[in-house]
Amino acid sequence: MNFIEDLKWRGMIHDMMPGTEEQFSKELTSAYIGFDPTGDSLHIGSLVQIMILVHLQKAGHKPFVLVGGATGMVGDPSGKSVERNLLDEKTLSHNISSIKLQLQQFLDFDCGENSAELVNNYDWFKDFNVLNFIRDIGKHIPVNYMMAKDSVKSRLETGMSFTEFTYQLIQGYDFYWLHQNKNCKVQLGGSDQWGNIVTGTELIRRKGGGEAYACTTPLIKKADGSKFGKTEEGNVWLDKTKTSPYKFYQYWINCSDEDAANYIRIFTLKSKDEIENIENQHKEAPHLRVLQKALAEDITIRVHSKEDLNAAINASEILFKKGEEAVKDLKRMSSQDFEDVFDGVPQALIAISEIKLGITIVEALTNKTNFLKSGGEARRALKENSISVNKAKVNDEKVLDTDDLINGKYILIQRGKKNYFVILVN
Repeated sequence: MNFIEDLKWRGMIHDMMPGTEEQFSKELTSAYIGFDPTGDSLHIGSLVQIMILVHLQKAGHKPFVLVGGATGMVGDPSGKSVERNLLDEKTLSHNISSIKLQLQQFLDFDCGENSAELVNNYDWFKDFNVLNFIRDIGKHIPVNYMMAKDSVKSRLETGMSFTEFTYQLIQGYDFYWLHQNKNCKVQLGGSDQWGNIVTGTELIRRKGGGEAYACTTPLIKKADGSKFGKTEEGNVWLDKTKTSPYKFYQYWINCSDEDAANYIRIFTLKSKDEIENIENQHKEAPHLRVLQKALAEDITIRVHSKEDLNAAINASEILFKKGEEAVKDLKRMSSQDFEDVFDGVPQALIAISEIKLGITIVEALTNKTNFLKSGGEARRALKENSISVNKAKVNDEKVLDTDDLINGKYILIQRGKKNYFVILVN
């Protein structure tokens, strides 16, 4: 299966310029995707384009990753209702370095003739003065051509600066430069980039001549209409310090059957037969969520690691575990996983000095935390054997001390199956 055929069955093609598929079929082809360095981490929305480059390289072609050190100073108007704040050179440099490290997890930058290559458009724009640009580039693209783009038309009423209006020329020149200097013949990207991409092919045709092609992917949407890659906390990031592996895993494991069937094609390297086999298993027992588990496990390992996946699974299952196994897993949890799992659970603060002296479980449940209304209620719960400390059942003689601390600062109390309380020790 060639590169374009692979993308087609995965549902990853939205628009394609005539001749693009033939270009990939006839020779090793260089193609690029641009990434916007507005932050020091990519998020799972960016993962769509990363996977396109992964498939491109697996098919034997050469991927170029363009980071917009120059365009990041301008701001892409595509899909934006207002103009965004521009970034300074120091911030952009830091962001680009961080993004390159993330991309190295997916692409091979040292594998011979189809090694991935990272380029920064600041390198060819830094010495380009405005007179040369408007003379050598601007004259080749008519204003009415630029005005016809959706990214421009959608902003005519609310207003658009000249800076953003010229963005498509700058991105177009990126394609022209890569075409002339790196023999890059195809630009890939999201469907919202189609207008900018074809400006590049037009510039190549009018200024340099030669073959240039374009292919875009559909913008990913969730089945319920909500935005893909967003949670209540915001973006789902690839950087574990911004989105923990636990929360990353939870995003995928909790998606709907319809979304999971779509995502497993887009975000994994599993073959058509493998995916159809997983879907058949899922249909036989939907409650086991085989599809979601296969998706979440594959993508968490590739973005983070096998160890992070195992920690995320253990953290996800901690609420349902009992006995010694549960006690051990809870003690092994990282502080981040603990806080993620028990986010929103009632909490109370107790000084470390009091814990060192020891506090009875009745005191801890009542006057020290107000988790329960009275000592009588606490003793009844203990008599019913419904109170656990760190997943271990306790009686009214239990004294909380430093041996009960998880990561030196948490104690988990549970009443019955569903009522949790967290003591924060400071």
